[in-house]
Amino acid sequence: MAARAALLILLAVLLFSGVVRGNAAGSCSSMSFPSNRVYAACSDLPRLSSSLHWTYEGGKGFGSLSFAFVAPPPSQSGWVSWAINPSGGGMIGCQALIAFRQPDGAMGVKTYNVTGYGPVSEGPIAYETSDLAAEFTGGAMRMFGKMKLPEGTTVVKQVWQVGAEVVDGVPQKHDFKPENLESMGTVDLLSGGISGAGSSASRSKNTHGILCVVSWGVLLPLGQIFARYLKTFKSADPAWFYLHISCQMLGYVIGVAGWATGLVLGNKSKGIVHTNHRNIGITLFTFCTLQVFALFLRPNKDHKYRLYWNIYHHSIGYSVIILSIVNIFKGMDILAVEQKWRTGYIVAICILGGVALILEIITWTIVLKRKSGKPKERPTFHV
Repeated sequence: MAARAALLILLAVLLFSGVVRGNAAGSCSSMSFPSNRVYAACSDLPRLSSSLHWTYEGGKGFGSLSFAFVAPPPSQSGWVSWAINPSGGGMIGCQALIAFRQPDGAMGVKTYNVTGYGPVSEGPIAYETSDLAAEFTGGAMRMFGKMKLPEGTTVVKQVWQVGAEVVDGVPQKHDFKPENLESMGTVDLLSGGISGAGSSASRSKNTHGILCVVSWGVLLPLGQIFARYLKTFKSADPAWFYLHISCQMLGYVIGVAGWATGLVLGNKSKGIVHTNHRNIGITLFTFCTLQVFALFLRPNKDHKYRLYWNIYHHSIGYSVIILSIVNIFKGMDILAVEQKWRTGYIVAICILGGVALILEIITWTIVLKRKSGKPKERPTFHV
């Protein structure tokens, strides 16, 4: 009964283990701009409901790029940014233009050479700029300008971003939601082709989440259910042991794959550290590895140290289950998944808990019946 219920739970969790993906909204071709600003090409960017409009003209020694970047900031006092990164595809090295409301209340655009993950400082960038301007209309900020690019430039690596706050004229850090972390890619200034770097990152995050939910969140609890309850039935011996070992080993292998995927994601996300999620993940990996080695050191049933081994084995096992559930919810917070996926996992955990509770009652009923059914020894009287 426990195995059948757990298999149904596994299928349910697999169905509920998706994450939300951001989609671009609106059509850039329907936008019009003031001051007779007209652009030859435009593209709806895949993140942050933003769009890029541009006209590119090649010349001797340099290329001239006229552009408009449109995005809704998280708040009216926020900021929007568009940048070209000549050295890579991330934040470091960005030659950024940031539009926000200036201290006098007017919209303006400033230039920033981003050299680190701390607060940005206004300064010159690698490209000559002119005609920088910005406006705030219809809930979106529009940033305009011209930029001189090196001769022969046809494809550039772009990074765009939005933030909620500006303090004393300094844009503050943006959110770390998937949309914010994946707002980068390339743009072909001649053909108009746009590619996003977020698709592979999203797949990696989804893979990491699914592997961890299936392993730590389903297979390991299922293996404990087999060990805790099936061994009560004499007919299930030694089948319960092999089911327990199979679930635990399969969960460990899949969990290690998910853990390794998380390490790769961490190395790629420089400057972004989810300390609690990372530390719990390392602890889970350590505990599960200890459980695997403990299997080879298991004393015989009648050995004097078997009691202590059982205490250790059970304590680590239940600790893994609790930490797994906590860390899965922390991972959902990091991925900012929709509520329906969170609800789905809660339902799966409740079903597992309900199955365990029912089997706990059945187990104690059987144990008590066996104790009451044992023949009592009659006292012997000697004369």
